[in-house]
Parts: sequence; C-alpha cells; structure tokens
Amino acid sequence: MIYNQIFDTINIGLVILDREFRVQKWNRWMEVHSGVPENKIMGSLIFETFPNLNNPKFQRSCKSVFSFGNFCFFSQKLHHYLFPFKSTSYFESLFEYMQQSCAMGPLRDENNEIHSLFIYVQDVTEVAVYEHKLVELNLKDGLTGVFNRRYMEVKVREEFGRCKRYGGELSIIMFDIDFFKKVNDGYGHQCGDFILKSVSSRISSIIRNVDYLFRYGGEEFCCMLPETKLDGAMQAAERFRKAVMEMENHFDNSIINITISLGVAGLNEGIGTVELFIKKADEALYRAKHEGRNRVVTMN
Repeated sequence: MIYNQIFDTINIGLVILDREFRVQKWNRWMEVHSGVPENKIMGSLIFETFPNLNNPKFQRSCKSVFSFGNFCFFSQKLHHYLFPFKSTSYFESLFEYMQQSCAMGPLRDENNEIHSLFIYVQDVTEVAVYEHKLVELNLKDGLTGVFNRRYMEVKVREEFGRCKRYGGELSIIMFDIDFFKKVNDGYGHQCGDFILKSVSSRISSIIRNVDYLFRYGGEEFCCMLPETKLDGAMQAAERFRKAVMEMENHFDNSIINITISLGVAGLNEGIGTVELFIKKADEALYRAKHEGRNRVVTMN
C-alpha cells in the first residue's frame, strides 16, 4: 500500500512491462499526461496504445534488459521523447511534444529472475527550451534574429573547407543599407533598428532553406549560398536588391524607402583562404557603393 502511494504521487512517469510487452503498472503521472486511465491500458500490449514504440531500437533495448539485466537510457538530445505526450510547458510552441529523459531497467523476483522491466519518464521540456535559448544567444543576433558574425566565421570556414576538400560551388553576398546614417540621424535610432529588422526579415523570407543570412556588423550583412555558382549568386543578389527597393517601411507616420548595395564573390581556385574569400565580396560591396549604390557588383 505504501509503495503504491509513492508510485502514484511521484512526479515522474513509471511503467512496468512484462516479457510480452504487456502493461503491468501505469502510474498516475502517466494517466495524467497520456489521458489513458490505468484500467484501460492494464494487461494490453504497449504497442496498441503507443504504436511509435513498435520499432527495432525500442525492442532491442527491451530484449537487452530481459536477457542481460542491462539498463538503457533514452536521452532527450538523441530521442526527444518515448511517449508522444502534449507538452504542458509554457514553451510548448517550441516543441510539439513533451521532451523526455527516459530509462528502462530490470525488475527481479525473489529468485533473482528478471520477470519484467520498468520505464521511467521525466519531463525535461523546460530544460530543453533553456538549452535551445542559450544556443540561440550564441548563434543569433539579438536585434534582427539572423545569425551573428561569430557563427558566420565558423559556418563560412566550415563550408569553405568542405568545398576545398571535396569540390563544389560556394558563393557569398555582402550587402549593406545605403545612407543608413541618414536614417538614424533623421528618424532616430529606434527607426534605424526597425529598418535593420525589416531588411533582414525581407531577405530571410526569400533565401533558400540551405542558405545562411548573417549580420556582419552595423548595417552590413552577409548571405552564404552553398552549391551556388557566381552567376546564380548574382541573380540572387539582384532579387535581394529589388525586394528591398520595393519595400515600404512605415515608421511613426512616415514611409521610409531604402536601398542596398551588394558585393558578390564566388569561390574559385585563386581564392586560397576564407579571409580572401570574404575580402573579395567586401571589395565588391565597396565598389558598388563607390559606383553609386543600389547595385550588384562582383570582383571575380
């Protein structure tokens, strides 16, 4: 009786399965989060209620417990969850299902024979959310939400090395907002921040899933385009230019029209370092500014 009280009041899920994968115990926590009462699932195959568990990984783990008395762990980072319960966390928009840390182990009788196994389920959704936020803080620009320069230096170097080793195409586009200082001076820094967010949001909406947009610093951005030749990058840059030029930015009862200048570089045999690669795009951007702004230029 005392053990049953503990079993049903503890703040983790506990399940006991026999060798045929039939449910022998289903505690109150599991009832609450699954919506399945104990009397409805007792004696039934766990796979009937949770068909997602009927997979080789789960069955191999169970057999390892029954055959050798092993303990098996299912970390949130690798598996996310065993039981697809709806999240009750305040952060449920980030994860569709409750994030779980789970483990299973043997239960022995008085003769030391393994007759069943237990599974415990711990809700770690909020921990997973905090970890996700910490990663974002290290990778994302706080104002615009695009990737930051620190991550750019890592990611461009990584992609550059991959192309040098295995072949492949790679291009980058450096661009910045024309006459941005005039926006700050004329409308204030809050408006400047609004323009930065507006531009980064518009460009983010038209790049491919495989592309990366970074805030390089101030009003300057960089877009990395994997598996893209220079011609394709020039076309993408022109799309960026037109999209920004056609925007109407409404701020404090004013419509602020802006343009961007863009420099494009494509990886070739003459570019031996990441620094030179970025420098080529930066030089092209400088030339675009020098030639009148609101244009796309390449130094290749």
